[in-house]
Amino acid sequence: MEGKLVTLAIHTPEKARILKSVLESEGIFVSIEQIDNDHSNSSPGVRVRIKETDLPKALNVVENRHLFSYDEPETYRTDDGRRRILVPVDFSDYSLKACRIAFNLAKEINAKVKILHVYFNPYYPTALPMAEVFAYQAKEDGSFQNIIDKVRADIKKLCNVIDEKIASGDFPPINYSYVLKEGLPEEEIVSFTKEYKPALIIMGTRGKDQKDADLIGSVTAEVIEMTRIPLLAIPENTHFSDIHEVKNVTFLTNFSQRDLVSFDLMMKFLKNYKIKVFITHIANKKRDKWDEIKMEGIRAYFKKQYPDIETDYVLIDSDDMLKSLDSFVTKSEIDIIALTTAKRNIFARMFSPSVSRKMLFHSDTPLLVLRG
Repeated sequence: MEGKLVTLAIHTPEKARILKSVLESEGIFVSIEQIDNDHSNSSPGVRVRIKETDLPKALNVVENRHLFSYDEPETYRTDDGRRRILVPVDFSDYSLKACRIAFNLAKEINAKVKILHVYFNPYYPTALPMAEVFAYQAKEDGSFQNIIDKVRADIKKLCNVIDEKIASGDFPPINYSYVLKEGLPEEEIVSFTKEYKPALIIMGTRGKDQKDADLIGSVTAEVIEMTRIPLLAIPENTHFSDIHEVKNVTFLTNFSQRDLVSFDLMMKFLKNYKIKVFITHIANKKRDKWDEIKMEGIRAYFKKQYPDIETDYVLIDSDDMLKSLDSFVTKSEIDIIALTTAKRNIFARMFSPSVSRKMLFHSDTPLLVLRG
């Protein structure tokens, strides 16, 4: 090694290891040194040292990636050309699972991650039901400040867990930050997407253990209905934590032109993975020759557009779409169900639940919802 070493930063050991990993991925030599402290039995931190000649490059990396600036309010407005993944959380186990999948995907597509938590102000006027706990309910003797302090403590705790997982290699060293919002979760999530403009939303859900009574109140279901952003819903019992573990994806089609756009959008996230895509049509009537012809045409188009992706098609006749789909998913070992959905008004959402909403409560298979 040649060249004078200079101190770039002083961090906790966990964050120092993260910074070291990021800088080394850019070809920058990094040395971590313990700080001597004669006045305490505990260490005040460690020094992250680099070659003096690498200082301009290192500073540029730190600045562009906003490392450890978790709660800077302007972070989400910074456009550095990378795609963005938004992960709304409620500090549950399935929220952490959604974070894991988001970080792994972000590494693959060179994206950054924003973690969003929406908390409930007990003085916030509302009469709408909220089935999923994406909000804090005030205790009878609690105060609004106590709620804020609890929320901040929980988001810091989550970030510390993520930092530890990054330091141990369990999570990839992805640039991430968080933001806290007050209000109704589904409304604040949708509102924030308009500012942050994520390429994808990843949300944890309870899966099929949710009750039918939750059909109107589910935050994830409402966000699916209210936004045009692709959304990947991760049920609590999802068996994988990295898209690399995904082998089979079913793409539901009703032969609409919008499906071509949705399929193309899906492949922007999945084209680098070795997967097999089952193009699936479920009809509530006996199939005719035109279904076969249309399916062959779609399959030929997709095969031409994505020659490296293995595809197959499936035609299913059934009066019970959910039951038939569930049977097919189990038999074919489907890891992700993808489908196109349209934005609908509140009355349609209340009195005629969409396919995506029904499936969200019916299945433990992750659901990728796209707007064609």
